[in-house]
Amino acid sequence: MLQNLGDKLKRHKWLGYLVLGPLALIFAAWGAYGVVNTSFGSSSYGLKINDQEFSATTIQNAWQQRLSEIQAQQKTEIPAVERTLLQQQLIDQYVRTAVMQQRAKDSGFRVSDAGLVDALKKEAVFQVDGHFDAAAYRNALAQAGLSVTTYESDLRAGLAVDQLTEGLQLGNFLTNADVARIFALENEQREVRFALLPLAHYEAGVNPDEAQIKAWYDAHASDYLTTESVRLQYADLKLDTVAATVPIDNADLQSWYEKNQSRYSQVEQRRARHILIQVPAGADAKTDAAALKKAQDLLAQIRKGADFAELAKKNSDDSGSAAQGGDLGFADASAYVKPFADALFKMKPGEVSEPVHTQYGYHIIRMDELQPARAKTLSDSHAEIEADYRRDKAAELFGDRQEQIQQKLEAGTTGDLTGLAKDFGLTVGDVNEFTRTDGGALGTNADLNRVVFSADMLAGGRVGGPVALADDHLVLVKVLEHRAPAPKPLASVRSDIIAAIRKDTGSKLARAAADNALKQLDAGASFDTVIKSLGVSAAPASFVARADPQLPVQVRDAAFVVAPPAAGKPAYRVVPLEEGGAAVLAVSAVRPGTAGANPTNDQKLISEYARRDREALLEAYVQDLQQHAKIQTNSTVFQ
Repeated sequence: MLQNLGDKLKRHKWLGYLVLGPLALIFAAWGAYGVVNTSFGSSSYGLKINDQEFSATTIQNAWQQRLSEIQAQQKTEIPAVERTLLQQQLIDQYVRTAVMQQRAKDSGFRVSDAGLVDALKKEAVFQVDGHFDAAAYRNALAQAGLSVTTYESDLRAGLAVDQLTEGLQLGNFLTNADVARIFALENEQREVRFALLPLAHYEAGVNPDEAQIKAWYDAHASDYLTTESVRLQYADLKLDTVAATVPIDNADLQSWYEKNQSRYSQVEQRRARHILIQVPAGADAKTDAAALKKAQDLLAQIRKGADFAELAKKNSDDSGSAAQGGDLGFADASAYVKPFADALFKMKPGEVSEPVHTQYGYHIIRMDELQPARAKTLSDSHAEIEADYRRDKAAELFGDRQEQIQQKLEAGTTGDLTGLAKDFGLTVGDVNEFTRTDGGALGTNADLNRVVFSADMLAGGRVGGPVALADDHLVLVKVLEHRAPAPKPLASVRSDIIAAIRKDTGSKLARAAADNALKQLDAGASFDTVIKSLGVSAAPASFVARADPQLPVQVRDAAFVVAPPAAGKPAYRVVPLEEGGAAVLAVSAVRPGTAGANPTNDQKLISEYARRDREALLEAYVQDLQQHAKIQTNSTVFQ
């Protein structure tokens, strides 16, 4: 089985399988599109984009996968408001992908059979020993629940979009004026002064009464829900379990060993020490000659009896081995660059080489020990080889069994998980409280969550899967009971509510104080006088850069957003702080940036801006497509 197959294939699921893709674009409002109609003629539809339709089941399954992934990361339930936004983002991503695919098709972009095959061959998940393998390809798609026809159709569409995107961005470049603007903007510095109004000072006197606590609880009910969970029955199959049942036939074992004998062979290895005199890339002839002279001088000392290890500790530029006296341990020829390997594997134990030149500089090599090539025989490594034989055979049985289970489930002839487990040798278990962030004995797995919390599974009576938890572990599941999120008793969350009220009220008080200070500053009061009246202090003004780590992030970001100050008068701003409280900010001067002292960093900056320009061009193009698209959504698709 292939590790994390679902994740590896996800980037090619351009249609019904899309969750997060390379063309993801988030719009906060439905108004981003030209035509939006929330009425719907048939409940089987989830989304219609121009003439392309997505079923409600497709959208719902994608949502369940998205939800599982996010909750696995956050380790907590997602509030209702955030869920609504995430659902909108999912629809936006479907729209973005669809309009790009439609435009690529209408513009005549096509992917030939040869192009498709080339893309398939480059996909690492379909390779065995670095080469495309048809069996691995079929097994991978089966494990992901995709047919060959569907996958290849989606892949063609994705590759056509790539062609369209490349064509759009091909002529994009930066002029000299653009580069000057980049440096002026990115390396700009601003003179700032700020004072923090800490939350702790303002929330200290906030003591909500019972009426306030109850009102907050009622107004924020979605923040205090129990975690959605299910009582889950499962049946799993592990490769080791299958391996234990593989019978051993001595003749078959002998034949298998002979076919796989290379797995039990070790090529010749040598243990060496070296002293490296480094030559920087691009060094001139004088520098190279000086390095060679130093290496020759060290070699002369070694020839006269100097201790090789001590010289390596003091002189070698290879920091990884110098502390060990230049010891590189045992390794075969493939571990070294060719000139080094060629020299080492011609030497005898105890022999010291002349200086050997590589791209790193000059090496003095001493060959210490040799381990000749050897092979493990079946008789002296019987237990190890038998275990490998069992696992190799078990892998075939494992894949066959998975395919048979898949076919039986797709036929829809059974909802009996216990019977399936008995028929296919699976181990049955249960998780009393399975959540999106805690799967008990099954661990946390986004693909498993997507299956368990799908609408079909929560309805009960169905067997879901098989889901690959690892290369060698698959599981079938059945929901026995679904516990939807429900309000927690007020008493159990009372302390959390009090803390939330105190933070909210304290932040509002801090913001009010900051707003009042801003009025005074705009009226001409001095910064020192106003800050002193607030009972806080502020460091002297200083110039800061965009990435200065010494400022709170919100303060630093605000300093570079505020309009440049007028002559002789600072620009003031109130900055709410993420952790609560507020800040009063003064920006008194601006220094335009110039090219830096490091040309390499400058080039990286230019490349980054060129990338942003290409993305902005693509963004504008896609937004235009979206604005002219006709989009219909089923208002009940997420209910």
